[in-house]
Parts: sequence; C-alpha cells; structure tokens
Amino acid sequence: MGVYAVTGSASGMGRAVVDKLTAAGHTVVGVDLADADVVADLSTDDGRRRAVREVLSRTDGRLDGAVLAAGVGPVPGTERLPLIGAVNYLGVVELLEGWRTALAATGSAKVVVFGSNSTTTTPAVPRRAVRALLAGDVTRAARAVRLFGKNSPPMMYAGSKIAVTRWVRRHATTADWAGAGIRLNVLAPGAILTPLLEKQLATPAEAKVIRRFPVPVGGFGDAGRLGDWVVFMLSDAADFLCGSVVFVDGGSDAYFRPDAWPRSVPVSRILPYAWRFLRYRGNR
Repeated sequence: MGVYAVTGSASGMGRAVVDKLTAAGHTVVGVDLADADVVADLSTDDGRRRAVREVLSRTDGRLDGAVLAAGVGPVPGTERLPLIGAVNYLGVVELLEGWRTALAATGSAKVVVFGSNSTTTTPAVPRRAVRALLAGDVTRAARAVRLFGKNSPPMMYAGSKIAVTRWVRRHATTADWAGAGIRLNVLAPGAILTPLLEKQLATPAEAKVIRRFPVPVGGFGDAGRLGDWVVFMLSDAADFLCGSVVFVDGGSDAYFRPDAWPRSVPVSRILPYAWRFLRYRGNR
C-alpha cells in the first residue's frame, strides 16, 4: 500500500480521490483550508511552506505519489485574481518542488496535477499572463488580465491552468523528475458536478452560460469517476505515462479543436535525433 498527499482533500474531486485511495487501503495525507490532516492556505507563502513541511513530517519524507487537486475557480471579482493564480499555480509548483525528494525516495512515484479543459476552450488568454505565472509573478499575471473586466476571472483561471500544465510538460521529462522515477501527468476535467459547480448553477446568469457550453456526451461529469481516473494514473499501469494531459471532459475539447492535435514536432526540435529515429524505423 502507498502513501499519498492530496491537496483540496476536503471537498469536490479532491475528496473523491481521498475516498478512493483510502478505500483501497492507501494512506492519505490531506491538505486543505479546513477539515484536513494538514490545514494550510495555499494562497500564501506561509501556507505553502507549511503544507510542504507538515506533509514531509507526516510521511517520514517518502511519498508514493501526490494529487494536486486544490484550486480556485473563476469566481467574480477582480480583487480575487491574485488568489486564483496563487492557489492554482504556486499551490501546485511550490508544493511539488518541496516534495520532489520525498517522491524520488520511493523510485516509482506518480503525480497527478489537476488541469482543466479551459486551457484549450478559452479563447484569447493573454500570453503575458501565462508567462508571468511561469515566472512566479502572480501580481503581474493579474494585471495582464484585468483589461477583460468582468471576464477577467475566467481568463485568470484559464491562464493559471495553462501555466501549470506547461510547467508539468516542461519538467516531466527531465532528469530531476522522469530520471528520478517520478511520473508527472495532468488530468484535465471539464464540467464536473462538484459543490463549486452546483453553486454556479444556482446563479441563473452563470447557469445559463454553463448549460450552453457544448458537452457532446451531455450532462456533467461525476467526481467519483474522476477519482477513478486519478487512481489509475497513480497505479503501476501508468509507469509509461509521462508528461501527458488527459482530457476527461465529455468531448468539449475535441468539439472545439478536432484538427488541432496531433501536430508534427518542429524540425529544429527533432533534427538532433532524426538519423537515429529513421534507422530505428527502417529496422522495424
């Protein structure tokens, strides 16, 4: 049985993951604002440091995996923009950097970061905001999206999920992560029926927008079934899964971008490996 850290453990998809893992006999250290093993505010520097420190203490510095499910949705109000970036980006990256040695200690750890299909279905997200987040500058990212007015929270939310997804993709294949036996991957849900979504559906204006959004299979996703996806991505079956982004969104991403993927790798990127690749293909 394994030892796992789960952020956002008190509700929604994080709670579903905790329930699935504990039912399977694993040990889980939950992190959340309240009702968790480790109570920490991931929007603050002190809270993130506390989450790193206490999880390491409770697990004796060894983790079989981690699930980063804590997040702040696109709630109205420009004053909350830095909060969205701090939790959704820094609350993932700084924790993973702090836990990396503990994950490497087990030799075959799995990490699942909760992304979102907003990364590919939200148009016009400012590149400046994404670059600022990747540089760790939440304040500058918030300034970059404020020009969208009442639509700035969805832009900040999508930008934070784009940034954290790119961070995973950039680091997953490196010596510090893949080379240390750690598998970093992203799960990108669509509209999942969580308390947050239920609250949005209770507001007529928000409900109208949500229900008009194309979900080809219809309805909303189930948090428990998303938990099953996470358990799979933490299992030995995912040993060869590295740097992947798995969309579980009822088909929304495919609806908007049927021809956007796959795309060929740029020649400049593949050139150093081209000769060996062609020889390999020729010998098959």
